[in-house]
Amino acid sequence: MKRLLTMDLKNYTDDMPVFEKHTVRAVILRDGKMAMQLSGRGEYKIPGGGVERDESHVDALLREVREETGLLVIPESIRPVGEILELREDVFQKGTKYVCHSYFYFCDAESETVATSMTSSEIAKGFHPVWETPARIVAANERLQTEDWQKRDTEFVRMLAEGTVR
Repeated sequence: MKRLLTMDLKNYTDDMPVFEKHTVRAVILRDGKMAMQLSGRGEYKIPGGGVERDESHVDALLREVREETGLLVIPESIRPVGEILELREDVFQKGTKYVCHSYFYFCDAESETVATSMTSSEIAKGFHPVWETPARIVAANERLQTEDWQKRDTEFVRMLAEGTVR
C-alpha cells in the first residue's frame, strides 16, 4: 500500500525498544459526507482501530466499523487508499519508540445499521456515529488538536478534501 504521509515527531532515539501497531481506517462517503465518530468535545475520528493478532485487514475493518458506528461494511466494496505512518515516543510507555501504521480503505456500507459496541473509553468521551462534510471535520479538528490521532485523521481528511487522495 502506498505511503500517503509520514508523521515523525523525532522525539525518540534509535536505541529505544519499539512498540509497533497496525490499524485500519474506513473511509465511507455518502452524499458528500463521511461516516465519523464525534466526541462530546466536538472532535471527529475516522472509524477504525487496531488489527488483532491473526486478523486480516478486511476482518478488522468490518469489526471496527460495526463496533464504532453500527454500519455494516460491504466486504466487496473495500478498496485500499494508502498508509499514514506515525513515529514518536510512546505516550503510555516512556522510553519506547511508537510506530503506528494506519491503513486507510474506501468502502461502502449497507443502508441498515446495528447497535454500536464502543469501548468504555469511547463511551466516556461521548463518541457517537455521525455523517459530516470533510470541510467541517477539518475545521472542528483543527481547533481541538491535542492528541496525535486527531492530527492524523485531520491530515487524511484534508488530503481527501483537496483531492490528493482518491
